[in-house]
Amino acid sequence: MHPKKQIDFVKKKIKQKEQPYYQAYQVLIAEADSALQAEDHALADFNVPGYYRDALAHRTNSKSLQTDAFNAYACALAYQLSGKKKYADKSLDFLMAWANKNTKYSNADGSLVMAYSGTAMIISAELLYNYKGWQKKDKEQFMGWAKNVYRKSADEIRNRKNNWADWGRLGSILTAYLLDDKAEVAENIRLIKSDLFHKIAPDGHMPEEVKREANGIWYTYFSLAPITAASWVAYQADGTNLFTYQENGRSIKTALDYMLYHSQHPDEWKWFQNPHPGKPGSWPGNLLEAMYPIYKEEKYNAYVKEARPLYYPTHHFAWTFPTLMKPFLTFD
Repeated sequence: MHPKKQIDFVKKKIKQKEQPYYQAYQVLIAEADSALQAEDHALADFNVPGYYRDALAHRTNSKSLQTDAFNAYACALAYQLSGKKKYADKSLDFLMAWANKNTKYSNADGSLVMAYSGTAMIISAELLYNYKGWQKKDKEQFMGWAKNVYRKSADEIRNRKNNWADWGRLGSILTAYLLDDKAEVAENIRLIKSDLFHKIAPDGHMPEEVKREANGIWYTYFSLAPITAASWVAYQADGTNLFTYQENGRSIKTALDYMLYHSQHPDEWKWFQNPHPGKPGSWPGNLLEAMYPIYKEEKYNAYVKEARPLYYPTHHFAWTFPTLMKPFLTFD
């Protein structure tokens, strides 16, 4: 998710105190400093019932992983950008708490929530992979958890029709990249290509996601966030450029444009009256902030510029620090 060229590029911007990078870095450090005081919430069984069956247990157990994953990510990224070992060591505390305690996920939403929240754990491990303070035995323990628990949850859902598959593929390709499993990287790219133009209609709407009544714009975002993040990982892994992949006018960009337009004009959303449109400083702002460097689309920039620096610290982790860690296809 964060190649060395990107990290070196951002470190240079921070050293020069160039905005908005420097302000975004200060936000990251504040979050990492807060995480230094936090304890883990690892669960042996990540048991997440369906939201509409038991909302309290769904939220409580989901938050255990979401909080720890974000803290691990913030600390791992802070270590890479600052070089301070205290952040790496704290990130490892969160990673190893789950690797040592968590052995399974369960119930109706266990696989999905682990897939979309645990992405940050895998990204953190990638950021810390060469950290000398990560003991070999502990690293092997974490890689076992990543393969046998986390990736299992992702692979279990990656053939679904809607956003479940998208989060499954992101989790699976992240883990495959971490484990240097080239065959599984290729398989996830194949899966993305196999149904991208079923997921995206000619006008840009996403048929499986607009069904979700007032939350149709949210679910469109919730599908595009992992699709674009998995496409970014694919590009880093073997140079496959899914951002320009298109067929009969259908592409990731047409879906992004459709989502943005209706976020700004929710009254024109034909799928349900009064949909929730999101905000520049939250979703879909974080996604559009990430996609602006990819597509150089000025309307994406115009939508988010007053909300910078953007970061998304909760629930799911695809484009978590998009102002700080901009995904350029080339870093000059």
